[in-house]
Amino acid sequence: MVKIITDMSLLTPLIWILIILPIILIAFVKSEKGQLKYLGFFILYFLADCYIQQLSRQYISTEFIGLKFSWIGKIISLAMSLVIIYSVSKSARQEIGFTRKTNSKKQVIIGLLFFFGFLLFDFIFKMVLFPKGGRFDLETFAFQATLPGLTEELAFRGISLWLLEKVFPPKWTFKGIKFGWGFIVVTVLFGVVHGAFLTANHTFKFDLITIVYLALISSLSVGILRKFTGNIIYPILGHNTINVMNAIIRIL
Repeated sequence: MVKIITDMSLLTPLIWILIILPIILIAFVKSEKGQLKYLGFFILYFLADCYIQQLSRQYISTEFIGLKFSWIGKIISLAMSLVIIYSVSKSARQEIGFTRKTNSKKQVIIGLLFFFGFLLFDFIFKMVLFPKGGRFDLETFAFQATLPGLTEELAFRGISLWLLEKVFPPKWTFKGIKFGWGFIVVTVLFGVVHGAFLTANHTFKFDLITIVYLALISSLSVGILRKFTGNIIYPILGHNTINVMNAIIRIL
């Protein structure tokens, strides 16, 4: 579900939950009450996915074959998500976005326009601020073009969004698409897991700029794409597009 830092403490996923807890509490006050048990399922799934990736990074090394990224952790994460997806009903899979169907053509176009608008801003911003002159690395491009988007979108805007929308039923409508507190929680959580962590030495790292930027640009853009298309493949492709763009900018 997340980008795992090598020296990250096992307490970090619990800290992530604590950071978004105020938003969850606000959601309970502001929204209609759904099925509370799904909040428990969400927390269990989130923690299980985090620890699978973190522990696999620590104990299953691929450095002996020259790989520096956490391929094994991501593959196990993907396998767990697929097991969950195929364990639920066909209608639930469609709610997760794991379907061949999409929303109307007009809604898909709106979602794509929103995403590419965010992407253009993201590209210009990073062209100005990202360090350049890096070396091309095949593994970096292969990894960034595949697994992060696949695993994280299934986890965040697939299963987690589905579970949270059962807890907090969407009540706001925009262009025929319903949004709710579940969408907000997932959008912010994505930024949090990329910008805050506790090291093995118990030093807390909190990058507010990274959290805000990723939540408002990257996470929001693929979240809107997910909602307007009704299909998880679009945010998967969008996520990987952002990652590959980042890798290209760094070697210019």
